[in-house]
Amino acid sequence: MKVIGLLKASHFGPTMLVVTITCILSLTQFSIRDSIFIAFAILLGQFVVGWSNDLIDFPKDKAAGRIKKPLVAGTITEEALRISLGIALPSALIVSLMSPLGVSGTAIHFIGLLSATAYNFKLKSTLLSVVPYIVSFGALPWAIYVAAGNTPPTWIVLGFILFASAFHFLNVIKDLESDIDQKVMGLPQVLGRKKSIAMAALLGALGIVNVALANVRI
Repeated sequence: MKVIGLLKASHFGPTMLVVTITCILSLTQFSIRDSIFIAFAILLGQFVVGWSNDLIDFPKDKAAGRIKKPLVAGTITEEALRISLGIALPSALIVSLMSPLGVSGTAIHFIGLLSATAYNFKLKSTLLSVVPYIVSFGALPWAIYVAAGNTPPTWIVLGFILFASAFHFLNVIKDLESDIDQKVMGLPQVLGRKKSIAMAALLGALGIVNVALANVRI
């Protein structure tokens, strides 16, 4: 049950999506073995982000009755999650440094982690709530390409930013009312349901156009 709780607390679906995309992008610059190594480093970082999010949000999740959250459901304890987080953070740093990311890629990787953690602690409740998505997901391709001695194409960085920002506006929708009741007033909560959906659709559409234009053959 503890393993299941840890996986759920890591926000397993989005985490695996990020890791899979990382591995695919890494394959454009590195071998299969190295790409898997990089993806593992990113996985550990995602554990840090997800577990810290659930720990910080536990009081609000409990008050809102979010029983799908493992801490609220009791499938894992705060102590177990803190211990796991304490292991994951240095592990993410060590594995990232030992991976092909090296010092430069790891530095950018941890800028992304710092940004995501800032979201968990404070920025999710401000009008700047989308900024960590811009910084963290914009940093990801930079970490991979810089580690390979290259510069990422602008359309890839922009694509990461646009699609991640669209996800932010959609992801908040399910808890919008309870967030507002608890004074968690990020940009989507301030805009409201309809405008947030419209913003997500606009950003997603821009992301698709960005990718299409970058790969069109004339």
